[in-house]
Amino acid sequence: MYSLHGIRKGLANPRFILQELNRLYYQRLYSRTHNEDGLDIFAADWDTLVILDACRYDLFERVADLPGETTAVRSKGSATEEFLRGNFDGKRLHDTVYVTASPMLHRHRDDIDVEFHATVNVWDDRGWDDQYRTVLPETMAEETLAAAEQYPNKRILSHFLQPHYPFLGETGAEWFDLDRLDFQWEDVATGDLDIPDAVLERAYEETLEAALPSVERLLSELRGKTVVTADHGQMFGERLFPVPIREYGHPVGLYAEELVRVPWHVSENGPRREITAETPTEETTRASEDVATDRLRELGYLS
Repeated sequence: MYSLHGIRKGLANPRFILQELNRLYYQRLYSRTHNEDGLDIFAADWDTLVILDACRYDLFERVADLPGETTAVRSKGSATEEFLRGNFDGKRLHDTVYVTASPMLHRHRDDIDVEFHATVNVWDDRGWDDQYRTVLPETMAEETLAAAEQYPNKRILSHFLQPHYPFLGETGAEWFDLDRLDFQWEDVATGDLDIPDAVLERAYEETLEAALPSVERLLSELRGKTVVTADHGQMFGERLFPVPIREYGHPVGLYAEELVRVPWHVSENGPRREITAETPTEETTRASEDVATDRLRELGYLS
């Protein structure tokens, strides 16, 4: 059943009805809660897994110059929420520490049932940058290295926010004034926000470029097998299927190639870590629901 808000939204802009028809196609009439053709990240072989939020495979392949080899895999979601549900829900990951710049798991903690050995919420007051309204990649590198030192016999899952909005770099600073621009991809798709596609793509690319030195630092300082991937991709006006509307951002439930084809970059650095499962600890950082909501709004998820 559709909510009253959803019905009003569709009546106000028929584009949302067309988008919903595409979602019905990809989700097999809502019979799927995530992309079932995607890779189970926890069944894969790694000691450290670095997630770059919203990083398309083609961009990573073109821009990243990291030690190791890159292939493409399919994600379990076209948005972070789906990726988390498809990979995390119902699992007891007592051999893994989740170091995250994203508040999304905290937001959905009541409907995504997962247990890690420990969770480090870098998006709280300690790690959040008020100027850029995000967790900077340098901060995530420091927190990931600290977690690897504190938990030497655990897998480390490190969830960066870049290249997700807010953008870092010259183009982002020129076009996206964080003090006055309430940016949402939905507004670009409907035409309510007029920003050229080329500007959006360049700002996105610069944001990935800003994150790569911190990722490379992890590859050089963490021993064992490190994999760099993404939770989902990104669209910049490409046309969907079967209804060929132009799409922007990364809406839930649309499993187009631009959204679910992500990098899988493998780098080896010395001997593997000996991984053991142990009783979970408390979250090393705690934050309120209000803080999580504010963070998601600044990341462009909430109006």
